[in-house]
Amino acid sequence: MQNKSILILLFIIGFVSFSYAQDDTNTPEELVTDRPDATEASTTVPKGAIQIETGGFYTSFEDNGIKEEVLGYNTTLVRWGVLENIEFRLGWNFEEVRTTVNGMELPDVQSGLSPLLAGMKLNVTEEKGLLPEIALIGHIFLPFSAASDFRPETTAVDFRFAASHTLSEKSSIGYNLGAQWGDDSSEAAYIYTFSYGYSLTDTFGFYAELYGDFPEDNRANHFWDAGITFLALPNLQFDATVGSGITEGQDLLLSAGASYRIPN
Repeated sequence: MQNKSILILLFIIGFVSFSYAQDDTNTPEELVTDRPDATEASTTVPKGAIQIETGGFYTSFEDNGIKEEVLGYNTTLVRWGVLENIEFRLGWNFEEVRTTVNGMELPDVQSGLSPLLAGMKLNVTEEKGLLPEIALIGHIFLPFSAASDFRPETTAVDFRFAASHTLSEKSSIGYNLGAQWGDDSSEAAYIYTFSYGYSLTDTFGFYAELYGDFPEDNRANHFWDAGITFLALPNLQFDATVGSGITEGQDLLLSAGASYRIPN
């Protein structure tokens, strides 16, 4: 199985390289992604372009002898630029949840697709002086599209304002503010993110981030993560992330993935 996965990965990289070589007469626009951090970018994909951002993750949390591990085998987001300042978004995750009690793994493993995400990003303003670039993002999460283990009774929604500032030729900051309604609760959870990015070279980048939420009916949750990105081609980027919770709820986060813009 491992050898098969390696062959598939090599095929994908080869196909991507060939696709770009056929399109090298056009200078592609800068590849700006919404992964790997929790901060959504304030930039929309170019008109007519399709951008695929996918990866996997692992999280764990242990409390009073009970350990919960979540594996995300597929976290795919497809972004399509329909106009110069508007993109449509579709996302779907395949996840698995394993529970261990006092060192013994329970046989009941939850697995399947999470609710399908459908949404839109609208670029509101361009960056000008002290005014940041700002975008408005909204999603709905459709319960009927989820596996029974992850199917909520109600439709979840979220929205956020995404903003970014250029600090220098090599560094920038991005931040999000918004709210979400989900987990079959009518109460809102107010969300925030703050991310700092730095270009180590033309191809390698680094970022560090704080993010969290403030549920109306529960305690606040705060997290951190940091990672690197590698721009293999102008339209292909790989990433890796590590993180953890500041408050209780997450001991470890590991994530890796890739983002690819189909030449148009």
